[in-house]
Amino acid sequence: MDYSHHTPESQKNKHLNDYERGQISLLTDEGRTPYYIGKRLGRSSNTIRNELKRGTVPQIRSGKKVMVYLPDAGKSIYERNRLNSRKPFKFASCTNFINHVEEKLKTDKHSVDAICGRAMLEGAFDPGKTVCTKTIYNYIDAGLMKCKNIDLPLKVSRSNKSKRVRKNKKILGKSISERPESINDRSEFGHWEIDCVIGRKTQGESVLLTLTERKTRMEIIRKLPEKSSTAVQEALETLAKDAGELFAKAFKSITADNGSEFSDLDQFDHSDVYFAHPYSSCERGTNEHHNGLIRRFIPKGRSMNGYSVAAIEGIQRWCNNLPRRILGYMTPQEVFEQELLALQ
Repeated sequence: MDYSHHTPESQKNKHLNDYERGQISLLTDEGRTPYYIGKRLGRSSNTIRNELKRGTVPQIRSGKKVMVYLPDAGKSIYERNRLNSRKPFKFASCTNFINHVEEKLKTDKHSVDAICGRAMLEGAFDPGKTVCTKTIYNYIDAGLMKCKNIDLPLKVSRSNKSKRVRKNKKILGKSISERPESINDRSEFGHWEIDCVIGRKTQGESVLLTLTERKTRMEIIRKLPEKSSTAVQEALETLAKDAGELFAKAFKSITADNGSEFSDLDQFDHSDVYFAHPYSSCERGTNEHHNGLIRRFIPKGRSMNGYSVAAIEGIQRWCNNLPRRILGYMTPQEVFEQELLALQ
């Protein structure tokens, strides 16, 4: 039978084969230099030198000890080095850490990265007995863990829908383009983004008013009886009254979208108010992300009326005690309290 690849020709960036090792042995016995052998075989001279160093072993000939290159010795050492070069599989040695990740995913609904990062920050496990976030995802994909992709809060819910560009229609007040750079770069504390999260789109439905502090990611959630500008104004006035003198320092600005429920927000005297460009939710990305966290507990289309104030407070508490990579795996509550202490 004829074969299309019947010659032992070497390929670039490929390891030496048995034929090449045999040629190295013959040419070395002839007294050829590594440079000559490399040219002959189409290999780098350093490759030849490394192979000679690897496969040269002591031999007894005519009662004398001599150093001789043996192809079998070179191949044996090469194969042993290849076994030791691969990264060890750590799954079996990280059982406690993996059990911790599985438990946190089940009970706290934190993301894999939040769980791993927080464990590293607290030093809860020996670094040699842990794996990184990407490795945990690999274990889940391989079916090595009890949890599956469907159990992860975000992995199966990403949307690839194309976006339409719409013409701007409403401008309710000062544009976000006028917002100072100290707000845009999150270097200053006390700047918030605001939005409403709705359940069913029917009359008489309650909604959630959400505020997110841009620097610390602190979340405030208030249940409103309806989606209206009056309800929003009353909730903000109550918040300002409860905070007292601290409100002016901790709520320097609020950025909203152009929804009708924020049509009177420009009249709120306690903070500077900015409005994002219409159909540009990305300009309030921090708040939109937190709305997604709330959707883990209250899916779209589910009525808000059945959720008590205590239940809403529980969701708020969960959001503010979720370790964040962007905060060095501290929680928004911890960072927010540090900022409040700095104000006093």
